[in-house]
Amino acid sequence: MLTKNMIYRREIDGLRALAVLPVILFHAGFTSFSGGFVGVDVFFVISGYLITSIIQSEIQVQRFSLARFYERRARRILPALFAVMAASVLVAWMWLLPIHMKEFSRSVAATAAFSSNFLFWKTDGYFATASELKPLLHTWSLAVEEQYYILFPLFFAAVWKDGTRRAPYAIAAIAVCSLQFAGGSIGGIQAPTVNFFLASY
Repeated sequence: MLTKNMIYRREIDGLRALAVLPVILFHAGFTSFSGGFVGVDVFFVISGYLITSIIQSEIQVQRFSLARFYERRARRILPALFAVMAASVLVAWMWLLPIHMKEFSRSVAATAAFSSNFLFWKTDGYFATASELKPLLHTWSLAVEEQYYILFPLFFAAVWKDGTRRAPYAIAAIAVCSLQFAGGSIGGIQAPTVNFFLASY
């Protein structure tokens, strides 16, 4: 539901669809889309732009409320998430072996706490369970997005207190640090798994 200060952006929905398409084709096994997971990053950028625009516009007219912001996010995300979790529990109960069911139970708890990206990062490795036996593996990206939703409004509201003076510099500093970790030797070479799963990278 849109408030009177929010304008529906058709072009943003179109960009979201284009970002998701290569991810779907990648998982469908099309070799020409072996780098399709980049679409997740594009989706993050689009969502970040949209959420920042909403927060900024509400702060400028002094209508921003953390409670209302979190309530809107919950109404948008939780129903679909709970439906996916319920379906995954049913399928896992029918098909997974006990050893895999134990790991799946951990992923259910982590998904409910929006921390599944940390779980899958910690359990990734040579002896890790195959991706096909992790029905909730895809929720790592939702966890990253929810962590952004929780932390970024607090940060943005704090740096916007005196108008636009501090906000651009603070956001630029975070962007530079993030790019250094993700694209530099720290994230890109020394810790590629951390680079993939965690929001800080």
